[in-house]
Amino acid sequence: MGKHAMGAVVLAFAAASVIWAQPVASAEQPTVVRKVLMQEDAPGGQSMALVSVTIPVGGREGRHTHPGPLLVYVQSGAISLDYEGKPNITYKAGDTFFVEAGKIHEGINRGNVPAVAIASFVTPKGQPLTTQVQ
Repeated sequence: MGKHAMGAVVLAFAAASVIWAQPVASAEQPTVVRKVLMQEDAPGGQSMALVSVTIPVGGREGRHTHPGPLLVYVQSGAISLDYEGKPNITYKAGDTFFVEAGKIHEGINRGNVPAVAIASFVTPKGQPLTTQVQ
């Protein structure tokens, strides 16, 4: 990859990181913070991303979907997962969970400490990592 092409890739990654790291908030809810730690192109027209997600006490992500599968590792606190078609399950520090592509779900912090997780995304290249739904 040439010097100019590499610069364009770095600039595109930086812009995507800033846009994705914007907090998700509403008037009633504490702010959820997502920060892209790494994002790379993958074979087959896919993109992979590693994202840190912090849900404050009483916070919720809002119902959303992902265009590809999602793997999550809960680092601290606990995340209650409201997942379309499945019972609500609370995942604690050290737990992992999987979300299928296109499934409506929402992470909620019903605990008394912030919940921090690392999420690994595989998405079609050029598509957003997350799409909010009503």
